[in-house]
Amino acid sequence: MLHLDTQHAQPFLAGGALDALQPRLKDAHTQVLQGTGAGSEFLGWRDLLLDPNDALLEDIEATAAEIRQKADVLVCIGIGGSYLGAKAVIDALTPYLQTPPTPAAETETPSADRTPEVLFAGHHMSGAYVRELLQYLEGKSVYLNVISKSGTTLEPALSFRFLRQWLEATFDDADDRIIITTDPTSGALNELRKAHPYKKYEIPRNVGGRFSVLTPVGLLPIAVAGVDIRSLFYGAVEQCKALEPAAENPALAYAGIRYLLHEQDYAVDTLAVFEPRLNSIGGWWQQLFGESEGKEGKGLFPASVQYSTDLHSLGQYVQDGQRFLLETFLLVADDGGDLRVPDSDENLDGLNYLSGKTMQEINRKAYEGTRKAHVEGGVPVMTVTLDAVAAAPLGAALYFFEHAVAVSGYLLEVNPFNQPGVEAYKKEMFSLLGKPS
Repeated sequence: MLHLDTQHAQPFLAGGALDALQPRLKDAHTQVLQGTGAGSEFLGWRDLLLDPNDALLEDIEATAAEIRQKADVLVCIGIGGSYLGAKAVIDALTPYLQTPPTPAAETETPSADRTPEVLFAGHHMSGAYVRELLQYLEGKSVYLNVISKSGTTLEPALSFRFLRQWLEATFDDADDRIIITTDPTSGALNELRKAHPYKKYEIPRNVGGRFSVLTPVGLLPIAVAGVDIRSLFYGAVEQCKALEPAAENPALAYAGIRYLLHEQDYAVDTLAVFEPRLNSIGGWWQQLFGESEGKEGKGLFPASVQYSTDLHSLGQYVQDGQRFLLETFLLVADDGGDLRVPDSDENLDGLNYLSGKTMQEINRKAYEGTRKAHVEGGVPVMTVTLDAVAAAPLGAALYFFEHAVAVSGYLLEVNPFNQPGVEAYKKEMFSLLGKPS
C-alpha cells in the first residue's frame, strides 16, 4: 500500500553514513517495539493496533450513523491533534465539492446515508469566526463533538462555551447532541458530564494528541464524514505489522536519512503533495514531526507545500535559495481521475500536444520534472507513494509517519512523545490575561 523511494536523497549523504548508522537505527526501532525508550508510557498508538478493539469501532460507527441520520452539521471542537488528523483524513477521502444534505427537518425518512457537514472550531481564537459560525448554524440540526483531555485548553474551551450555550438555547435535547471525547476519569468535561448525560468516548492516557487520529478523537468525525473507518484502521494495522522487521524497513530508512541530513546541517523538511486532497495531511504531518523532534535545539523544521500551486510562489526559493532544504513528496499511484485533455481546433493556448493525455499523467510528469530540477538544484528528495487515495493506504501512511518519527526522536536523543516547549507561550499568555495562579 506504500512505497518509499530514497534514490534521490542518498547521493547527498556522506559516504557510508547510512550503513554506519544501521546499529543505531535498529536500536531506536527496538526501543519503539519493546517500549524501552524515553516516553514509552505514550506508545498506546501502537498498542491499539496490535490489539484492535472491534467493539469500540462498532460503537463509533453506530454513533456516527445516528449523527448522519439526524444532523445537518457536526461541529468538532479541538486543537492540534484533536482536529488535525480528522481533518486530514476527511479532506483526503471525501469529494472536493459536496452538495449539502437535505435538512434533517425536511426529510420524511431520515437515512444514515446522509453526509452532514463536518466543521471544525476551537483551534484558534477568532471571535469573527465563532460569530459567523453561530450565524451559519441557525436553522440547522447541529451536533457537537468536543475533544480535549483536560477540558480546559483555552482555545477549544472558549469555543465550547459559546457553542454549548447556543445549543442549549436552541434545542430541547441539547444534551443528546453533545459528544465528549476526553480523559477516562479526570478533567473538566467529566465534571460537566455529572450534570449532563453526554455520550462519551475516552482518549487513551497512553496516546498523545498528535498520535490520536486512530482513536475516537479522529475516528468519530471521520466516520460521520462517511469514511470507512475499519479500512482506515486496519490499513494502519497492516502497516504496523509490516514495519516490525528491521530489515528493508522503509520507516527506518526515512528516519535514518532525515537524521543524517540533519547532522549535515539541513534544517527544513518540506512535505510536498501534487494531489490537493492530500494537502491537509501536511498540517497533521507538521505537528507530528514538529512536536516530536523540535527539542533541545534539534530537529528539522517541518513545512508543507502543495504543488504545482506553490511552485508558482515558493518554487523559486526551493530551487535557488539557501541549501538547507530537503523534500518529502507524498504521491498517489492512482488519483482516481481519468479526465483527458480535449483537442482544440484553434489551439490558441498551444496545448494540443497534450490532447488525449489524462490530467493524472500530466500531474505525474510535473512531479518528475520538479523532482529532477530540485535534485539538480541541490535538494535531497524522498518520495512516499500510496497505491490510491483510499482509506486503507491512508491508514498505512499515518502509521508509517508515526513509526518513523518515533525512531527519529530516539536518533536525536530526545523524548519524541512530550512537548515541553508548548507550555512556554501559554505561561506568558495566561500572565497577560490575568489568569489566577
